[in-house]
Amino acid sequence: SVKWQKELFKDVEIDTSQPPYVFKCQLFDLTGVPPERQKIMVKGGLLKDDADWEKLGVKAGQKLMMMGTADEIIKSPEKGTVFVEDLPEEEQVAAVGHTAGLFNLGNTCYMNSTLQCLHSVPELKSALIDYSHSGRNNDVDQSSHLLTVATRDLFSELDKSVKPVAPMQFWMVLRKKYPQFGQLHNGVFMQQDAEECWTQILYTLSQSLRSSGSSENTDAVKALFGIELNSRIYCQESNEESSETESVYSLKCHISQEVNHLHEGLKHGLKSELEKASAVLGRSAIYLKESRINALPRYLTVQFVRFFWKRESNQKAKILRKVDYPLELDIYDLCSDELKKKLEAPRQFLRNEEGKKLGLKVNEKSSVPKENDVKMSDAEGSSNGEPSVAPMEEGEKETQMTGVYDLVAVLTHKGRSADSGHYVGWVKQENGKWIEFDDDNPKPRLQDDITRLSGGGENLLN
Repeated sequence: SVKWQKELFKDVEIDTSQPPYVFKCQLFDLTGVPPERQKIMVKGGLLKDDADWEKLGVKAGQKLMMMGTADEIIKSPEKGTVFVEDLPEEEQVAAVGHTAGLFNLGNTCYMNSTLQCLHSVPELKSALIDYSHSGRNNDVDQSSHLLTVATRDLFSELDKSVKPVAPMQFWMVLRKKYPQFGQLHNGVFMQQDAEECWTQILYTLSQSLRSSGSSENTDAVKALFGIELNSRIYCQESNEESSETESVYSLKCHISQEVNHLHEGLKHGLKSELEKASAVLGRSAIYLKESRINALPRYLTVQFVRFFWKRESNQKAKILRKVDYPLELDIYDLCSDELKKKLEAPRQFLRNEEGKKLGLKVNEKSSVPKENDVKMSDAEGSSNGEPSVAPMEEGEKETQMTGVYDLVAVLTHKGRSADSGHYVGWVKQENGKWIEFDDDNPKPRLQDDITRLSGGGENLLN
């Protein structure tokens, strides 16, 4: 007999020609306790799976004690097995974990990767849905209206499909609005620049999605992607100085021999030289322009400036230098003093939250209400085919900026030639996993794969 918890099992047969493990399997059938969890006491010790029954001296009618926890009884499923292919398409998307890829319509990888990065921004999709209700403004020309509608419809189709989508309508409208994307060479559509495509689409959407009914004339695209820069322009030769404010959709990461990291390149990008007429000198002179960020967007786009015009060969060339970038980018030191003051309280709250996670005591006095803070995500913008990133946020709509962005999308250009190669979009999903959108073939990727791109494209520097 075997005693287990409050139960006693009588007349349990032991086949002494078989190892004790077989006996444990019999007990598993009776109790539900797996053999590996069973502890059976025999002569003051535990019964081992390969013990010799004869040496143990077990006798007929002997009482054994067993300890162990039974597995939960597995219930048969209420519903039968359902295959992913049999689910409605919306549910298939959720099951697969990512939306559809885009067919290449003939050197349209630059467009496909740009669209996949923009498609990753939920607030942009919401604004496009609202556009269908508000309709076309009188200020928006017909071609911009059609491109906005085509973007909305394509995003909707991507969200509902796991099978590749052919963006034919969007491409036709894009070429009509911007004829440069319809250039042919020997009867074949030419490879175009992803950064130019990104900029033109955002410019068009900013015109269409501007709320004309509002007294503030809200620009949804500017709120999501617009960066306000304050610049000081001065001439050392004449001591002339002026200032200007401008709004841009991306920061430039300029690449040189001194630039090994994204942050260094951004600092270079906020300084430039320009030649213009000097009223004091009565001739042209060199002016230095130094810029600081005065207002941050929800999604920060960074352009790696890798393509340039090579005068000696009279053609476009690509800089192949490796430039590392982080998964989390802090641009506090690139901001104006005025903006830094606004960022202090949210940043202190962010530090406090991180400190709590580490078990540290924090100063609560300087923190701001949790519901007003959100950790911004970082968008890397593909410049001339380099990493194009769109940042993604997880908080409420009303949020305090911190100057800290999390990487959510990258657009890369593979290859060494500026006029060929291949564009690919890399997008972080809501579940935190990365998907490489290589036209119609989305592939899961590891986070390490993203940082290894080094701002230049897969296998750029072997």
